[in-house]
Amino acid sequence: MTATHPVGPAPAAESAIAAEVPQPAPGATPPRTPLVARAAAELVGTAALVAVVVGSGIQATRLTDDVALQLLANSTATVFGLGVLIALFGPVSGAHFNPAVTLAEWFTARRGGPGVTGRELAVYVSSQIAGAVGGAILADAMFGEPLVKWSQHDRSAGNLLLGEVVATAGLILLIFGLARTDRLRFAPVAVASYIGAAYWFTSSTSFANPAVTIGRAVTDTFAGIAPASVPAFVAMQLIGAVVGLALVAVIFMRGKPGQEQPAA
Repeated sequence: MTATHPVGPAPAAESAIAAEVPQPAPGATPPRTPLVARAAAELVGTAALVAVVVGSGIQATRLTDDVALQLLANSTATVFGLGVLIALFGPVSGAHFNPAVTLAEWFTARRGGPGVTGRELAVYVSSQIAGAVGGAILADAMFGEPLVKWSQHDRSAGNLLLGEVVATAGLILLIFGLARTDRLRFAPVAVASYIGAAYWFTSSTSFANPAVTIGRAVTDTFAGIAPASVPAFVAMQLIGAVVGLALVAVIFMRGKPGQEQPAA
């Protein structure tokens, strides 16, 4: 058998057509990707991320009593795990794994950019939360911990809440900044590296993710967060997302058509 190629538009016409098609925003995926596949990718990806965070935290506390080493082990595993998951699931769902990122993309889409619709937003966020809870339960099961035990780790101090605003704002700035400058191909390394750094430079150890925050409430281990601390953390993450989008709008401001740049 011989393969034949359909006759299509000339190369110049193809370029013109491609230029008119909106390019994917952070996490936006080709329209041909079925929503069920994207939902599955978000669920499995978020579950795997939380399993990495919680599981590595349990492992670290069993191997050493040094809190610094525990945090180092936890952050290192998260960096590698997150980078792999973004590279794997990015082409399917955009690898959000984070309602703050999905909400930010939905907001930019409402203002004329490409991104998720309201229906897709609901599916993504539901999948992320379900995946986060499932990932925490899976990690507990692997280490013989109670499958569901509400965390006693209080994280309600004001300085921790400020840390969540900073961590989430930086994450949104990074992702959407990469998109604005057409460098999303660096997202697996850049996002994982940022989260790894934010583990250490933010007081909250950078949850920066409402779904992950909810998932970590059901495990009373190193990575846990008390349920009473969850609402404030999520609120600060959403505020951080707004701050991050504002910074993107200012720093990566688009010039007016035909506007000339000053000579060097």
